[in-house]
Amino acid sequence: MSALGFVAEVPESMMDAITGLSGSGPAYVSIMIDALTEGGVRMGIPRKIALKLAAQTVFGTAKMIMDKGMEPSSLRDMVTSPGGTTAEGICALERNAFRWSLIYAVEAATFKAKELGK
Repeated sequence: MSALGFVAEVPESMMDAITGLSGSGPAYVSIMIDALTEGGVRMGIPRKIALKLAAQTVFGTAKMIMDKGMEPSSLRDMVTSPGGTTAEGICALERNAFRWSLIYAVEAATFKAKELGK
């Protein structure tokens, strides 16, 4: 199975949470890429280019985290200058509960998986 991707042996009790995170995760990331694309279009980038930039940004970020074993917070800190554009963007995300929304999505999907498994 590892030829297909990451494999982890976990207890059965974790399967609903893994469904909420990894099973539903592609939809969450797709929404994020779509939103980044829309933001780029709103700021004047042609849609095809904005989509490629958004998808490549997510891909490149995930690759750095996976290949280098980086903590996401370390990568965030590397690209965030005090008082800069990234800091301002992160502030906007935090004001609008971006992190909590993702955490809650995993939680809600996990509870739904538990419910469906009964």
